[in-house]
Amino acid sequence: MNDNGHPDNTFLDDIAEVLITEEEIQARIAELGAQISADYSGMSPLLVGVLRGVFIFMADLVRTITIPIHVDFIGITRYGPSTRTQGVVRFTKDMDICIQGRHVLFVEDVIDTGLSLRYILRTLETRYPASLRVCTLFNKPRTRLFDLEPAYTGFMLPDRFVVGYGLDYDERYRNLPFVGILKEDAITQRRLPIGTQT
Repeated sequence: MNDNGHPDNTFLDDIAEVLITEEEIQARIAELGAQISADYSGMSPLLVGVLRGVFIFMADLVRTITIPIHVDFIGITRYGPSTRTQGVVRFTKDMDICIQGRHVLFVEDVIDTGLSLRYILRTLETRYPASLRVCTLFNKPRTRLFDLEPAYTGFMLPDRFVVGYGLDYDERYRNLPFVGILKEDAITQRRLPIGTQT
């Protein structure tokens, strides 16, 4: 970390362009929190997220919500010949709280193809929640493979691979306070394929 509390310049040098600033992210999260507080007044909703990417957004979001809430997490893994078309989703950590009869708000950091989210929502629907809606900070509707409209959306993203604010490439860059696009040489140095962000 440098003297300003930001990642070292060598880390920032990997970023080609900042798409959404830290200030824009925090302002939009405050708006989402106020809207959720109004919409779920008197309901004590349960907010559920997928580890690991969502933890930064979830932490900031819950601190802007002014009504009683509960929080839980699940863990998933994706495997198969193609995570875009044929990959399979498996739970690695299930929820600890029973959702039957609860108002559940599923919180995502980013929705891309939506394949993983569709599987998760179908699984949660079998547990008979009173309601089940989705809040995502980042939305990539152009890459969606089926109709899915979140109840709450922070920002629309272009069809580019982005990092920062919880979004990673090879588990790096999650701690950037903004969202940016990686330089090509940062990608080739890691020699990893760029997949979808689901």
